[in-house]
Amino acid sequence: MSKRLLAEWYPQDAIQIAWPHAGTDWARLLPDIEAFYYELVDILSHQQQVVIAADPSLESERILGELSLRGANLGNVRWFKVATDNTWARDHGPIAVGEASAIELLDFQFNAWGDKYGSSLDNAINHAIDSQHGYGVPLRSVDFVLEGGSIETDGLGTLLSTTTCLLNPNRNGGMALVDVEKHLREHLGIERFLWLQHGHLAGDDTDAHIDTLARFVDQHTIAYVQCTDTNDEHYSALSLMENELQAFRQADGAPYRLVPLPLPNAISNASGDRLPATYANFLITNRSILLPVYGDPADQQAIAALSAVSGERNVVPVNCRTPIEEFGSLHCLTMQLPEGTLSHA
Repeated sequence: MSKRLLAEWYPQDAIQIAWPHAGTDWARLLPDIEAFYYELVDILSHQQQVVIAADPSLESERILGELSLRGANLGNVRWFKVATDNTWARDHGPIAVGEASAIELLDFQFNAWGDKYGSSLDNAINHAIDSQHGYGVPLRSVDFVLEGGSIETDGLGTLLSTTTCLLNPNRNGGMALVDVEKHLREHLGIERFLWLQHGHLAGDDTDAHIDTLARFVDQHTIAYVQCTDTNDEHYSALSLMENELQAFRQADGAPYRLVPLPLPNAISNASGDRLPATYANFLITNRSILLPVYGDPADQQAIAALSAVSGERNVVPVNCRTPIEEFGSLHCLTMQLPEGTLSHA
């Protein structure tokens, strides 16, 4: 069996993140976003290791001191001095494929969702960590633009994604579907493709990343964003997406167990632009499912819906009102490193 893209629930060594700094888009919100990162690392460090890509401009003593004061397990925090443009680790972080104990990290090209922002530093983060002996398995460069937030898998060779993103000319020059699938088969061991042609969130600048819309919770279960308000701008597209999900089948022909997640009420920034708040942007860790919440009445409904299918993992709500100010949420800011991929884990 060839190496396959690993599911997010595969046992993990660590979660990789990039710390915000004054040179990122977070400059105007730096105290607020740092507070979010302190909480996130506190939660994660009591479950597994946390790999931090930290720009040389950052004061490690200040940040690690604050983490210690907040009760984080510093024994599980690994600090790598790495120049960074921004913080979206899901999309610049390494993507793991493996079979049995043989796991490899792939470093795809990252162009900031079609050259919408600067990305040269972020595109080099993984090799910078690798050069500091951060990874314990090979890191292989792949000459293909692909973001972790644009792909979902059951770990059994099935890929769930959106044509809006992966076929966008701003990624790989308008490559045809058959050629995109060829690359995904070759590098990720994909055997089955579930393509969504509908669904998007206002304010999303990723061209409809799947991790904002529909997610595997386990190999039989897909949680997805549902819109029931006919007056909401998302109603038509998300209803069409729901129909597509209902038509999808597992390898044995059975339908998926579908778990609708509510769409939060419209949340706008100071300029009046709607922000892409979504409960689908959750992160699966070794012991928990970290669920983004927004101080919205639908938060509790989302917690209950995901808790019903989370198995042995407990659902931990994490306030993501600040992250969506830069048009992303919890999953976008994190990348799991599977068990066996971290050096000296």
